[in-house]
Amino acid sequence: MKLGTFYEHQLPRPWKEGSELKLFKDALDQVELADKLGIDHLWEVEHHFLEEYAHSSAPEIFLAAASQRTKQIRLGHGITLLPPGYNHPARVAERIATLDLVSGGRVEFGTGESSAELELGGFNIPRADKREMWQESLGAIARMFVEDPFLGHEGKYFSMPVRNVVPKPVQKPHPPLWVACSRRETIHLAAKLGIGALTFAFVSPEEARQWVNDYYTTLENECEPIGYAINANIAIVTGFMCDENAELAHKMGEEGLKFFSYALGHHYAFGKHQPGKTNIWNNFKASPFTLPGMDGTNSCVGSPDQIRTRLREFEEAGVDQVVFISQAGNNKHEDICSSLNLFAEKVMPEFKEREQNRAHQKAERMAPILEKAMKRKPEPKIPKHDGPTVVQAGMLV
Repeated sequence: MKLGTFYEHQLPRPWKEGSELKLFKDALDQVELADKLGIDHLWEVEHHFLEEYAHSSAPEIFLAAASQRTKQIRLGHGITLLPPGYNHPARVAERIATLDLVSGGRVEFGTGESSAELELGGFNIPRADKREMWQESLGAIARMFVEDPFLGHEGKYFSMPVRNVVPKPVQKPHPPLWVACSRRETIHLAAKLGIGALTFAFVSPEEARQWVNDYYTTLENECEPIGYAINANIAIVTGFMCDENAELAHKMGEEGLKFFSYALGHHYAFGKHQPGKTNIWNNFKASPFTLPGMDGTNSCVGSPDQIRTRLREFEEAGVDQVVFISQAGNNKHEDICSSLNLFAEKVMPEFKEREQNRAHQKAERMAPILEKAMKRKPEPKIPKHDGPTVVQAGMLV
């Protein structure tokens, strides 16, 4: 079972000069440490305008910086927002391919659509259309990675003429494709399209087993890949903080996880937000509220033995990757680093030891399933062209 770490770049108020600078510097130091310790994946969100909850509006910049300070860790967009109002599909393809090049082929291409009104409204994206926008963009981007030249697109939400989208990624045919999932409905969609499910529902191991079974059953029987390779994986996100003293681990990590939950609820469910004015941290302290599953019950917060037990439960449920959230609320940089060090020493070796054999067995089991699924891939809808495309150069001014 693979292990990952996850960043929103949370920054509760009050802010002071240099707060964001320290936030990003600490995060890069943590990622460099995670790489040295052998953590498999780094996941970085894309969010816009979600004050305090996520100051990660340009993940491609952070991941590029991380690529130059690390050697092995996989660099995951968790996720890139694909409705064209956020990011034009050609620009996404260019950025992902460039990151793949500068990292030596370590990109995981996570995708999604967003659901916070601050984001959707800020970019004038209709809520009713965002799922269709995401799927149309993802299909076109997959083609941009492999077609030389890209043969154009005429769709409902964007159009583009024939162009050669360069550069091309190192990984062939393209980096692994993922989608953010918070409901079982999206798990099914991920499996139908042959892409990894990056789940943010903070489920228990028992619930995770159901999600895993749903995903792989759907993939085997209904998959029609949207990309040119299938990424058959399901990742579960959970809270993390580790100390020999379980009580101290909870003291170090629980408030941050609870703020993560409260800020998530504020921006996605119950909050009324005045940009630049609302103080989410003060509201949280005055009236703390925790979403189901985010109270530490199902998380990897505790002693090494407790975390080992929880990870074994996720492993037995068939989860392919567990992704840790420790950068949350006002969790301290020193506590995050000490937790990673202790975890790598006391817990991780057991799972690393089993991973290679487990991956080999899975590859053998999945090979015939993936081969059949690839044969069901629909033909891309390519606009008709009258002869070769020739573009007249513009005049220099």
